[in-house]
Amino acid sequence: MITFLRGTLVENWPNRLVLDVGGVGYEITVPLGGPGAHGKVGEAILVLTHHHIREQEQTLFGFESAEQRDLFRLLIDRVTGVGPKVAMSILSGMSPGDFKSAVVASDVNTLARIKGLGKKTAERIVLELKDKVGVTEAWQVASQSATVGPLETAKNDALLALISLGYKQPEAAKAVKDIAASGVSASEEILRQALRLLQ
Repeated sequence: MITFLRGTLVENWPNRLVLDVGGVGYEITVPLGGPGAHGKVGEAILVLTHHHIREQEQTLFGFESAEQRDLFRLLIDRVTGVGPKVAMSILSGMSPGDFKSAVVASDVNTLARIKGLGKKTAERIVLELKDKVGVTEAWQVASQSATVGPLETAKNDALLALISLGYKQPEAAKAVKDIAASGVSASEEILRQALRLLQ
């Protein structure tokens, strides 16, 4: 899987980039952003990616942050009827933080206002992200991050990443708690050790 690309930005369209990586041009579909959201043509940039493979095609989706990519993966893996196109519409329509807050608050109306989503899909997102994945508790911590210390924030980031990779919330939470208790405090290292523990 292609997890990131570093290269020269050759084309920058509202929802598509072309990146020159060592003489090979990669077309990357990205969430809608303002002018220059992903850099200027001619600049060297790094794009986090998700390599999506289907029978008829392969598509690279690009993201500005790990949080965006984790949310994209969570949506396409865990919500019935939500594929890459709908997930990109969600990321184009609101920030990951606003989306998480809407899910935690069961705010279906706000989600339904995203172009191409609709009320039924919004209801399904709220229902399935709460009941199937158990992500609400982690997002509640994220929404209160201003009052939470750096260790709790790191643990929460690692937990959300594990959930987006398909691990069940209870087992992921236990692994994160055990690793943090051993003195590890960086979210990337907690995630790395949790992945080893859960394999």
